[in-house]
Amino acid sequence: MRLPLHGLRVLELGNYIAGPTAGRMLADFGAEVIKVERPGKGDELRNWRLYAGDVSMLFRTINRNKKSVVIDLKTPDGRGTVLDLVKHCDVVIENFRPGTLERWQLGPRELEEANPDIILARISAFGQTGPLAGRPGFAAVAEAMGGLRNLVGEADRPPSRVGVSLGDSVAGLYAAFGVMVELFQRHNGGFARPLTERVIDVALHEAVFSMMESLVPDYQAYGVERKRVGGRMEGIAPSNAYECLDGASVVIAGNGDSIFQRYMRAIGRPDLADDPGLASNAGRWARRDELDEAIAAWTKTLTRAEALKILDDAGVPAGPIYTAADICADEQYRERGMIQHFPVDVGADTPAVVGFPGIVPLIGPTSLPVRSIGPDLGADTDEVLNTVKARS
Repeated sequence: MRLPLHGLRVLELGNYIAGPTAGRMLADFGAEVIKVERPGKGDELRNWRLYAGDVSMLFRTINRNKKSVVIDLKTPDGRGTVLDLVKHCDVVIENFRPGTLERWQLGPRELEEANPDIILARISAFGQTGPLAGRPGFAAVAEAMGGLRNLVGEADRPPSRVGVSLGDSVAGLYAAFGVMVELFQRHNGGFARPLTERVIDVALHEAVFSMMESLVPDYQAYGVERKRVGGRMEGIAPSNAYECLDGASVVIAGNGDSIFQRYMRAIGRPDLADDPGLASNAGRWARRDELDEAIAAWTKTLTRAEALKILDDAGVPAGPIYTAADICADEQYRERGMIQHFPVDVGADTPAVVGFPGIVPLIGPTSLPVRSIGPDLGADTDEVLNTVKARS
């Protein structure tokens, strides 16, 4: 199958999650992504959440469909090798602290000298400019400064964190989107500007901030400072998570006006369905505690499956709160190819068959096949560098 980005060659100089996520997005759809790793340890992600074996499943997931090449970027030989690679690439992705590539003499000026048409995507904590540009920062800091952390958790407790590196992943998505924008512009003949004026500059905290909907407009228009509301969503009711008889939980989003009426009748509360004070969202939000108590009293009398069956029959949006085991057993995930299996070395005598996330978005009825999981360190060094020598 000829994939949409077949023929696109990407040099990935990034580590951890943000830069590699951008590379993964392009690799998923057919780009040849050459991941440059330092000698010895490679990308530090290889050891993050490593429970057994030599390479973590996190690395295998984020770096699927890529090639691994070992180059020491800090040496003159390494610099020369990278610039030779750049001559034959369309895109460079990096997520070092601003100034690092320039210090290694691999900044925009040198990259453009090697390849005037190169596209450069740079991901950093605070961007390439501004008073904070030189500061280090991971997703945790970005999620805090982007406004997200303040809204996660219960109102009477300190802010919490979501269980994944969301800031990194969102920044990686934006970088991949920026690459596609520049490719589209190049296709339309719009590459007259020097590289320094068309660098794709993604800041982690700005990527998070862009997800915050009307946080700032609400503050400046109405003086509203949004607060943590636990499992709820500020200003929207009833929408929350509720525990069932069997100890499992469900999320129910019954906040639409007509949905609310069906919802209340489904749980045996026609009095609430017909209450004129609850006909609009503003009234329901004002009485959110009363509504949550009524719904929780109902769900605690039913198993998760029983509650979801009643809500589904009534046309009320609801779903189970899944664990990894639930996802693995789910027919919807399976039908759309969202879990794809590979034999993987997990430190045992024989490889284990492990399911990995499929490719999003779908093009056609099911996920594109994952061609390979994240490579062993330096697995493709000889092949890639010998190919470059042949082309030169």
